[in-house]
Order: sequence, then structure tokens, then C-alpha cells
Amino acid sequence: MALKPQDVLVVVKWALHPTERWTFAALASALGISASEAHAGVRRALQSRLMGRMGEGPTSVQPLRENLLEFLIHGLKYVFPPERGGSTRGVPTSHAAPVLKKHFAPTDSPPPVWPGPRGTVRGEALKPLYWAAVKAAANDPAMYSALALIDAIRGGNARERELGAKLLTEMIMRPGR
Repeated sequence: MALKPQDVLVVVKWALHPTERWTFAALASALGISASEAHAGVRRALQSRLMGRMGEGPTSVQPLRENLLEFLIHGLKYVFPPERGGSTRGVPTSHAAPVLKKHFAPTDSPPPVWPGPRGTVRGEALKPLYWAAVKAAANDPAMYSALALIDAIRGGNARERELGAKLLTEMIMRPGR
């Protein structure tokens, strides 16, 4: 069974909010996916060892943080490479998102954006990891930051990837800070 992009959303959301008592319905609602997608995502994450069982019951699982980070930093860009497009309006991501923007000097090149009608910035289209990522990010600032950092790792230059990995590690290993 191969991982799907929505599985990454499921595990990252769970890792960012470890004290939340997630049900598949609540997780699905928070991510903008169906409950069956959330359930299948957890099942695939367990099989891929991105999550592990911590007891009995359907939601007695937790992200395996070291495994998750290793995959996000070193493997994700090969499994789900960035797909770029033309100029469009969208939501800033990668180095153009607030979590990273403050660390880099402005440039003349168009910023990477998730295309969409709600976007406020004109830039170069960078397809989100999964179509529901934009909704998941809109409802959760921590998720927005994590997904933007993941995009920096997937498609940024060396400095963006390095800083993205550092900040993402801090978020995943010490959620809530």
C-alpha cells in the first residue's frame, strides 16, 4: 500500500495537535477530507511507520515524530515532487509564507503561491501537496506554517530547504510552541 498526499496531511495535523482527541470525523473536518480518507490515511501511515499504536482502539495511534521528520525532510520531495505552473493569484507558500518570509530579503522573482480564488498574492503557481491542503491551512495557522515549510523543503533552494527543515523539526518535535 503506497502513501498518498492526503496521508501526509493527516499525520502532520495529528503531530501538530497531539493533545487533541482525534476522531476520524473530526480529523476529516479539520482537513477538508472525508472520514473514510482520514481513516485510510491513518491506516497507510501505520503501515508506513509514520504512526504507531499506543494502545487499543481505533484512535489510539500517535505520529512517530522521528520517522515523520525523516520522511518529510529527506523523502517527500522524491515521492511528491513540486509541480509548478504559470503566473496566478494564490496563497503564499514556501519562502513567501509568513513563517519563512521574514528570514529572506525580498527579490524580484514572483513568489510561490497555491493557486486559488481566495489568494491575495500574484505569483508562480506551486501545486499544493494535496488539494485540501489550502483549506486545512486556512483553518489552522500551525498547519499553514508546516505545509509552507514542507513546500520549501520540496521545492526551495538550499537555504530555503535548510531553514525549512530546521523550523519544521522544531514544530513537529515541540508542538504548541
